[in-house]
Amino acid sequence: MSRQRQFWLLQTGAWLAYGLETFLSEIGYGRPLSMWRLNLYDALCGFLLTLAIRAVLKATWSHPPAERLRWGVIALVVASVVGGYAWWLALSNFCTECKPPKTWLGYLSYFFGWLQLLVAWTGAYVGIKLARQLQHEKETALQATAMAHQAQLRMLRYQLNPHFLFNTLNAISTLVLDGRAQQANGMVGALSGFLRYSLDSDPEQKVSLDQEIGSIQRYLAIEQVRFGDRLQVGILITPPAGEAMVPSLILQPLIENAVKFGISKREEAGRIEIIARVDDDVLEIVLRDNGPGSLNYRPERTDGQGVGLANTRERLRVLYGERQHFEISRLQPQGTEVRLQFPFEPATEADADAHPNPDRRR
Repeated sequence: MSRQRQFWLLQTGAWLAYGLETFLSEIGYGRPLSMWRLNLYDALCGFLLTLAIRAVLKATWSHPPAERLRWGVIALVVASVVGGYAWWLALSNFCTECKPPKTWLGYLSYFFGWLQLLVAWTGAYVGIKLARQLQHEKETALQATAMAHQAQLRMLRYQLNPHFLFNTLNAISTLVLDGRAQQANGMVGALSGFLRYSLDSDPEQKVSLDQEIGSIQRYLAIEQVRFGDRLQVGILITPPAGEAMVPSLILQPLIENAVKFGISKREEAGRIEIIARVDDDVLEIVLRDNGPGSLNYRPERTDGQGVGLANTRERLRVLYGERQHFEISRLQPQGTEVRLQFPFEPATEADADAHPNPDRRR
């Protein structure tokens, strides 16, 4: 059942029950059966007034708490005044036995009677809405955790791919045979650091952008042995972007796409650029390549490709909601640009202790 349908069922049922309860109370005190019209009018007024209060609450729900409280109080006071006036009109027209109050205190009681009733309804409405919002946030957190685990598993599967390992180890062996021991040692360090980062990374936690870029550099160092001069890399991280906390492994699928569908399709030298900056508390990460084919790697494909991009897009949506932006565009004369934007969260000392740089471990 949809939430809208649930609301209307609860709203209608609650005010019908209120009207029935007041009618039975009047009968119990010996009032005539004709009082049903007054009780029905009373319930209808409550039904309409609470709809007006709901409209105010919905319109200001995303506002700061103080502003929401202010508008809520105003709505309750206005609705109580209208309710008190409507009740006075009802007594004057529907109840011949009823006498008007002798003092202004009687009229004031109409206002406070409605205020008490409307505050109770508002408390129940806000309580239910907050409970649903909390449940939604829990479900969102669980979904984000599950997606992060899936991203880590996909990365590990790629790292342990026999072709990837074979190409890497074969390149190391070639360097050793050629007497290039220093380069071979560097390759071993890059491979071990790359594998260690993925094994040590907790997909439920965030890491600093510097750490994420460090893993990307190790991956690209391995690929540069395969492509040689055909792969050129440019990285520009403008302070304080390097300190930003980002979802773990968020850039790996994008880099893999750039290498597989961009650089590998070129016969001449190809270039990958990573640019990160902070502007007005928003972290922007741009990844570009000058290859001809990476844009064909579409997230909507269902043939097993496009999973990495779709996962990246969905992880950002789940973690940041409407505060994020993910865009893929074609460059001229050729190339692809991927742009990510989400709130800037600076790393703290606790974050650094929880996610130490694997390159510094010995």
